[in-house]
Amino acid sequence: MKPISRFRGPSITLLASVHIILFVSGLVAGYVLRHGASAYVTPFAPTEQVHLFLTQSPMAVRVSNFFLFGSAVPFGIFAVTTVSRLRFMGVRAAGTNITLLGGLVATTALFLSGITGWILSVPDVSDSAVVVKAIYLLSFLCGGVLYAIGFGLFAAGISATSYFTRLLPRWLTFFGIFVAIIGELSWFSLIAYPANFFIPITRFIGFVWMLLAAMALTAGHKTVAPASAGDSL
Repeated sequence: MKPISRFRGPSITLLASVHIILFVSGLVAGYVLRHGASAYVTPFAPTEQVHLFLTQSPMAVRVSNFFLFGSAVPFGIFAVTTVSRLRFMGVRAAGTNITLLGGLVATTALFLSGITGWILSVPDVSDSAVVVKAIYLLSFLCGGVLYAIGFGLFAAGISATSYFTRLLPRWLTFFGIFVAIIGELSWFSLIAYPANFFIPITRFIGFVWMLLAAMALTAGHKTVAPASAGDSL
């Protein structure tokens, strides 16, 4: 039987692009549908301020979370396909499992953030200011620190593995390690509010790294030798 000479699976570059487009579409739709209202109110703001922000434009809340929820689908496929591609390229190391764990955590975080955020557009729920703030905080934590931690693990798994196997350029490997460190530092946002700053850095710089890594992994047909793959993380 003739061996498979090329990877069989969806384009991870395309999946990463679709994920980013859906996520950004949610931000744009939320801003446009608010009709000049405040662009964003932190869940740590006073309860009445949060309640007013979320109830004055329920369609903005619904549509933005529709896109956020949808963005989890291509990201999840991207994550598992990337792991499959690494294994196809000859990587037999714990790093692929770390990548998979991080990808699944980040995907679950996006699903939870999107679906709990969507609940805030339901009139019966939005009647209670306390309930609105509690759900908004849960949606924020899922889409914020939980996503950042997961994405950090995802970036760490790929970057640490690539450091030993040289599947990515050195500068892109260190870029990924930087993203991973920033993502894990977002954990401190649970005890120190200023650490929330690490979350958007992880997300938006992570978008750049994700696209570049996807393109690098699909450029050419580079593989690693079994012996060297076993020595990597």
